[in-house]
Amino acid sequence: MGGFFGITGKKDCVRNVFYGVDYHSHLGKARAGMAAVDEQGLFEREIHNIENSPFRTKFDNITARLQGKACIGCISDVDPQPLLISSKFGTYAIISIGHVANLKKIIGEYLKTDKGIFQAMSGNRVNSTEVIASLIEEKETLVEGIKFAQEIIEGSACILLLLENGHIIAARDKLGRLPARIGRGENGYAISFESFAYEKIGFEHFKELKSGEIVEISAEEVKVLSCGSDCMKICSFLWTYYGYPNANYEGRNVELMRMDNGAIMAEQEKEQGTIPNVDYVSGVPDSGTPHAIGYAKGSGLTFARPFIKYTPAWARSFIPSNQEERKEVAKMKQIPIIELIKGKDLMFIDDSIVRGTQLNETVEFLYKNGAKSVHMRSACPPIMYACKYLNFSRNNSDKELLARRIILDLEGEEGLKYIDEYSDAKTERGKKFRKAICEKFKFDSLEYQTLEGMLKAIAIDPDKVCTYCWNGKE
Repeated sequence: MGGFFGITGKKDCVRNVFYGVDYHSHLGKARAGMAAVDEQGLFEREIHNIENSPFRTKFDNITARLQGKACIGCISDVDPQPLLISSKFGTYAIISIGHVANLKKIIGEYLKTDKGIFQAMSGNRVNSTEVIASLIEEKETLVEGIKFAQEIIEGSACILLLLENGHIIAARDKLGRLPARIGRGENGYAISFESFAYEKIGFEHFKELKSGEIVEISAEEVKVLSCGSDCMKICSFLWTYYGYPNANYEGRNVELMRMDNGAIMAEQEKEQGTIPNVDYVSGVPDSGTPHAIGYAKGSGLTFARPFIKYTPAWARSFIPSNQEERKEVAKMKQIPIIELIKGKDLMFIDDSIVRGTQLNETVEFLYKNGAKSVHMRSACPPIMYACKYLNFSRNNSDKELLARRIILDLEGEEGLKYIDEYSDAKTERGKKFRKAICEKFKFDSLEYQTLEGMLKAIAIDPDKVCTYCWNGKE
């Protein structure tokens, strides 16, 4: 995924941008960067790897190295950025957040021309933000270039440009899959993925960009350069998993959505008579906690935390690249509360079950500490399609998804014709699907939130919410 933050104003803003970017640390874990421009139009930039060290540690002394009344920064899950571009439009810094699904195709087209020169990174990869800058350069104005890039890109791209005059041009992706919000303060304006990031440093919410809307932000005003569209397909995973609890998207708070979602799950299971008799309901991981609180309230069961993550030593930003190391770190984080586990029947609400890589370790950990039974609930439907619009997970193909692997185990390629049936708990295939996962992970029961229930909890127009990873619909 990734997140962005920027300020343009009447006084030095680098420290505040540092705080704003830091508040996006939950959205990425690979690279982070900041770029500032001074009153002479001179740029300074800094980029660091944050895979094993948090953003705050790497950028804490940033004000000694960067100064300016205009500054942008980002947390990136993939590419190093911001990039500094020298072009026919002058020099500017550029950030893009999203996913260019047709990157290879675009590069291939460019390599056929005399313009086709891109800097290669490790693994022969090309920085997608550099490709976006090249698309922008195809047109006669920045606005035309941004609109052209948005038309060409399959996937999504929220774009920030920091100009020599200290203005910021901000563009939300063409279908609004990701948020872009503007805050207003005494000395200028802020642009951000997360609104709480600017609210914490004294800005009040000003506006949310429409899908494809492009604005130019100065210290004095926000000027609309392209009006955008009311058509939207915002990512539902923002509420289910990615969003921070106090974040708001399209007027809907993340924490409240999650609690309502859990309560709706419980109401559905009450009607079906499938709520098991358990001692405690708990959330896993942390983002599953509000879903569990809502489920406990809706079902009348008791909420508790049978184990705690030890985050002082193992922060979320510390995620080793090696899978075995990741498993070991996940195990080291889990500190049991024996009194809430031994001899107890437990239910856990997971925000989502994507690949299932840590479920075995979690269940083994609980039984090792004396759990009598373990029941699992997913706060969203079975994930049947790898996202092709955003980098929301490490999935490279559908077959890496747990749900797809189970279907292939049960019925081979033929089973993929019946994905809708496997998603539905009321069908024979749906029942076999859940039973197979229970056997694989030693769950005593398993159920998923329905798509209808999740959309009800999000509580905005369902036609404006992307549900591709569950039902494959564009």
